[in-house]
Amino acid sequence: MAAPGEPCEGPGVWNQTEPMPATAHLLSLCFLKTAGVWVPPLYLWVIGPIYLLYIHHHGKGYLRMSPLFKAKMVLGFALIILCTSSVSVALWRIQQGTPQASEFLIHPTVWLTTMSFAVFLIHAERKQGVRASGVLFGYWLFCFLQPATSAAQQALQGGFQSDPFYHLTAYLCLSLVVAQFVLFCCTDRPPFFPKDPQQSNPCPEAGASFPSKAMFWWVSGLVWRGYRTSLGPKDLWSLGRENSSAELVSQLEREWTKNRSVAQRTTKPTADKRRGSRGMEAPETEAFVRQEESKRGPLLRAIWRMFRSTFLLGTLSLIISDVFRFTVPKLLSLFLEFIGDPKAPSWQGYLLAVLMFLSALLQTLFEQQHMYRLKLLQMRLQTAITGLVYRKVLALSSGSRKASAVGDVVNLVSVDVQRLSESIIYLNGLWLPLFWIGICFVYLWQLLGPSALIAIVVFLSLLPVNFLLTKKRNRHQEEQMRQKDSRARLTSCILRNVRMVKSHAWEGAFLDRIMRIRGQELHALKTSSLLFSVSLVSFQVSTFLVALVVFAVHTLVAKDNAMDAEKAFVTLTVLNILNKAQAFLPFSIHSVVQARVSFDRLAAFLCLEEVDPGAMDSCFSKCSAGENCISVREGTFAWSRESPACLRRINLTVPQGCLLAVVGPVGAGKSSLLSALLGELSKEEGSVSIKGPVAYVPQEAWVQNTSLVENVCFGQELDPLWLDRVLEACALWPDVGSSPAGVHTQIGEQTRILVTHTLHVLPQADWIVVLEDGTIAEMGSYQQLLRGKGALVGLLDRASQPGERGGEAAPTGGTKDLRGSAGGRGPTSGQERPMMLVPEKDSTTSEAQKGVLLDDPEGAGRPTGQDSVQYGRVQAAVYLTYLRAVGIPLCLYALFLFLCQQVASFCRGYWLSLWADDPTVDGRQMQAAMRGWVFGLLGCLQAIGLFASMATVLLGGIRASSMLFRQLLWDVAQSPIGFFEQTPIGNLLNRFSKETDIVDVDIPDKLRSLLIYALGLLEVSLVVTVVTPLAVVALLPLLLLYAGFQSLYVASSCQLKRLESARHSFVCSHVAETFQGSAVVRAFRAQDLFVAQNDAYVDERQRASFPRLVADRWLAANLELLGNGLVFVAAVCAVQSKAHLSAGLVGFSVSAALQVTQTLQWAVRSWTDLESSIVSVERMKDYAWTPKEAPWRLPTCAARPPWPHRGQIEFRDFGLRYRPELPLAVRGVSFRIHAGEKVGIAGRTGAGKSSLAGGLLRLREAAEGGVWIDGVPIADVGLHMLRSRITIIPQDPILFPGSLRMNLDMLHEHTDEAIWAALETVQLRALVASLPGQLHYECASQGDELSVGQKQLLCLARALLRKTQILILDEATAAVDPGTELQMQAALGSWFAQCTVLLIAHRLRSVMDCARVLVMDKGQVAESGSPAQLLAQKGLFYRLAQESGLV
Repeated sequence: MAAPGEPCEGPGVWNQTEPMPATAHLLSLCFLKTAGVWVPPLYLWVIGPIYLLYIHHHGKGYLRMSPLFKAKMVLGFALIILCTSSVSVALWRIQQGTPQASEFLIHPTVWLTTMSFAVFLIHAERKQGVRASGVLFGYWLFCFLQPATSAAQQALQGGFQSDPFYHLTAYLCLSLVVAQFVLFCCTDRPPFFPKDPQQSNPCPEAGASFPSKAMFWWVSGLVWRGYRTSLGPKDLWSLGRENSSAELVSQLEREWTKNRSVAQRTTKPTADKRRGSRGMEAPETEAFVRQEESKRGPLLRAIWRMFRSTFLLGTLSLIISDVFRFTVPKLLSLFLEFIGDPKAPSWQGYLLAVLMFLSALLQTLFEQQHMYRLKLLQMRLQTAITGLVYRKVLALSSGSRKASAVGDVVNLVSVDVQRLSESIIYLNGLWLPLFWIGICFVYLWQLLGPSALIAIVVFLSLLPVNFLLTKKRNRHQEEQMRQKDSRARLTSCILRNVRMVKSHAWEGAFLDRIMRIRGQELHALKTSSLLFSVSLVSFQVSTFLVALVVFAVHTLVAKDNAMDAEKAFVTLTVLNILNKAQAFLPFSIHSVVQARVSFDRLAAFLCLEEVDPGAMDSCFSKCSAGENCISVREGTFAWSRESPACLRRINLTVPQGCLLAVVGPVGAGKSSLLSALLGELSKEEGSVSIKGPVAYVPQEAWVQNTSLVENVCFGQELDPLWLDRVLEACALWPDVGSSPAGVHTQIGEQTRILVTHTLHVLPQADWIVVLEDGTIAEMGSYQQLLRGKGALVGLLDRASQPGERGGEAAPTGGTKDLRGSAGGRGPTSGQERPMMLVPEKDSTTSEAQKGVLLDDPEGAGRPTGQDSVQYGRVQAAVYLTYLRAVGIPLCLYALFLFLCQQVASFCRGYWLSLWADDPTVDGRQMQAAMRGWVFGLLGCLQAIGLFASMATVLLGGIRASSMLFRQLLWDVAQSPIGFFEQTPIGNLLNRFSKETDIVDVDIPDKLRSLLIYALGLLEVSLVVTVVTPLAVVALLPLLLLYAGFQSLYVASSCQLKRLESARHSFVCSHVAETFQGSAVVRAFRAQDLFVAQNDAYVDERQRASFPRLVADRWLAANLELLGNGLVFVAAVCAVQSKAHLSAGLVGFSVSAALQVTQTLQWAVRSWTDLESSIVSVERMKDYAWTPKEAPWRLPTCAARPPWPHRGQIEFRDFGLRYRPELPLAVRGVSFRIHAGEKVGIAGRTGAGKSSLAGGLLRLREAAEGGVWIDGVPIADVGLHMLRSRITIIPQDPILFPGSLRMNLDMLHEHTDEAIWAALETVQLRALVASLPGQLHYECASQGDELSVGQKQLLCLARALLRKTQILILDEATAAVDPGTELQMQAALGSWFAQCTVLLIAHRLRSVMDCARVLVMDKGQVAESGSPAQLLAQKGLFYRLAQESGLV
């Protein structure tokens, strides 16, 4: 090692009593040499042992002895030899009697031991698989200072011949350290036997050097690829094991289970006491309501134990970054002191410029490492919490599912998890700004003395104002969110029931209602935006306000306190830090408070009641013939642990191969029995045992948003031969053709349980269970129960009506066993024979849906619900569309205001530099008052201009959003029904929710930020150029690099964000689907399969999230490096031009350059965010060019009211198709329906029955032929005119969010008396009168609080009020019990006796009392006549009747 040269001796070296400038102490060669000697050993001996322990526990496999490692070791041993020689020479000279200073012996000895430790670390890193060492990189960087200083000093002093050894050792040490430093800028080979398996497209971070990791250069390859071509899934890196769902979720699940178990053991006695004192609470109130017992503790501890090391390491990086943050103002003070001292040597100025650059650079590096680690923690936390929520969804009990809607669960995943993860960044903002404030106060006290107290007073006085503004804004934001949620619920309900809306011509009514809610939402947003503008202005100008007051007090009140450049611009730099603390603290509090609400919601959801795994004993082994495969002994069940029992003392055994029917009146417990057998209910007493696999068909059809084949196979391997038999048994071949579809169930001699309202199928059952009031009333075969004249006979009697359909209630024989057609087609051996649990409901999908899905065999295998992903840069036309929506004059006015406020900002800074350069007379500046007044006036003008410009942009954004939303709503409402069947509802809801919210809030905010940052950057460039024109030479290359980084980042980031958004939709959709079908998943025991699917979806999303996260850090690090370079250029140019520059102008230039460091990256990020957000405008305009249906109203209509006055319908050679490229679904249909005639339309599934009704309503336009009503072609009638003259009662009763009166009279055409009369007719007057608010009772969601029968009767009352001449019944009584069916038949018979009735029958029994029946087959009328005539013909109708057990 090189000796220190001349020792730091002499009386003036550390003499603090001498009145010398601070630069003389801090910038002396003696100080630099001493720091260079002791800093590297201290660094390595403090960090090294900790680092050694870390790599010992996180080894990645050993590295082979590469040439790079060998070179490091050779240089290391050379340095050890050099240090040893320095110690030896010093000892030898002492032994020879030559006087030697102690540092000549101590310093080489310390370096010798430290170098030996460094060489040992090099070897340890190879053994543990470390390919690039950050610790040793920093060590060699620190080691560079001492030999460089010594070599420079000896080169300047000369005297080589007097002491050649120390000169040679200095130069040699410098050369070896530089060489070692260069080697540590490289990366070694990968481990010989890596612990993690090799990935197809591994992340390049593992093979990156330390400088590349520090500056995130290792992501440059992906960024460059994204700039040159469109990024796709194949370009994304594989996810590391430490970031995968399987790893993260399992860790959090273990911690959560352990902590929750501890908490339950601790709190159970207390909870029991409290429950006993306040009574039993309903489970619904426990779902998302904050209770006295805190539920967040176990989850918080689990998260902390899992992620604390990453968080603490990120926090440490932030603290180190803040150390360098506060070093910069001190260095600026020294630099301005140097500028003001004409005798100071130039090398001190250059050194200070370098130190300012290095301090800013180190602040950037540590701050970006802090952001990277916490962003990575965010991603991991999001993965872990999402997986934990999903696993909870699969385990929720029935009571818990009733307490939480699917929308709530999706919000947990998409909103609450996001808020919780984003709050990680702001946790340190709760305490760190307080330290900033304290340090800033110390700085200001040193600069201004007691005047600094005024700064704290003004600062504290501004805090309540900002808190008040934030509180008022939050109230308006909450109102906006309420209106937005209301609009979203209504929009979702309309889109899900768009066929109903269009069939009744209700589009106009719903559009008006949505726009009213939208108007209230935008009004709240407008007020919130104005308050936000005021709040932003207060933050922006708070630095000016505090500076104005402090400068005024300091110069005008106190004596001998003149303003100078150091006081002015260092104070501004410190106040900018103080302003960040002022802004960061309340924002952090707000973010953490929001996160706490989300955290409580997540914790409450994770604590919901789960399915009891012991409620059912299941065995996967095959059940032998004659053995009981289902056994229930003394079973008592409840929907939740707190609710009363719904089934009591159930005893039931079902043998293998038995078809068991479960019947009973509404509320008897039929569905509860089925749920108990599946283990969905809480078992209070008894036992349940099931042998063999289970197949379950729920009452509400549940279909995944995947391809048809995947829905059929449900995770099982596809067997084409067996699939053919299944499709044939399900009678789906006529519709499916060669495309696999239908329900995948292995048909054999199965055990089946049928829960049914349809009593005519009972003769085909082997065994019947009749339930009443949650108990088994009787059991037996059909004939046994008939002879017993018990509960079953009573059900049959109530279902019959004298003189009408008498044969339906009690068919006695002659029916063909339904098992006959399927039994012979099952496998004879080698197949498991699952039990089928089937609550009966007509599960036939609509004709239109089948036409779309089944007539498109090429698309059958494609996943549905995929939203479009745009690639490349956003076109300029999209920006122009948005600017036109804002208004071009308003855009120009906003730009003018921004320019005005920026000019005021420039003038204010320049005026302050003139104030600082004013001459001082007797310690006072003569023009201080005038300078202060003008400074204050310029600041006020800037504040006014800033508020006006930001308010203009935000209000213009609201104007554009209103226009774009109205156009989107109109485009979607005018789309034909085929558009809604081909477009997944999630895509539409995304346009009306997420994309609309982005246009509402994000685009105006990003546009505002872009204008502020871009103009601020322009101002700084102008300042540096005006003050030091020489800086233009370096400024131009910096701007070119800036433009290059901007272009690379914007292109890649936008594509990554699109890929991430598309994959996030899959996650949300999968969670929603699983929540709705969790009972089916558990019944099929497919939980592991669905967990793996969810993990795969989340991992795919994170594959796009991680590169975008790193790309953000790449941009920030490199642009801040450019900003630091601008500071360096401004400082160096100021040193070179020191002779003719004033300290005020230099302070103006350098302080402005210091502020631009983060302005650079935020300008690019705002531009990128704007481009990413402007895609929402593009997506909202997607549907402007899709085909639209015919006009709702025509100026000249062929039909004149009252039309139709008779109701005669005629189809003439009618044909239609579902899409232009598909063949005709209905063709050559010609028939006439006379006025007042009741006609049934029957046929197999997919025969074209519902297509005729859709053609009559023009839900699809005729491809050939046409339809005439009372002699008027419906093609010449406006759609609303036509549809308002026809009444349709669908199979599924649908209510909309809103009042009961609105649901009954959507167009506000009837009086209350007429509505009460209709309710009286359907026997609901008493029910409605008992509801809170009666007709103004608000229906929650879709009327879920009402029974299916009650909703169907309300829909019937709605139909009665329309009083049209044509009525379409689409199997309106299929989903109701016999009693409700009789009520509906009576009402229809009295109100529609003179009307033309079309009855679409999915159950053949419904058309037996029609005057005429049309039998459809393959889209054509196969038979026509009365039921008796058709039965006599023994054609298709006869065969259908046979299959239905009617003949």
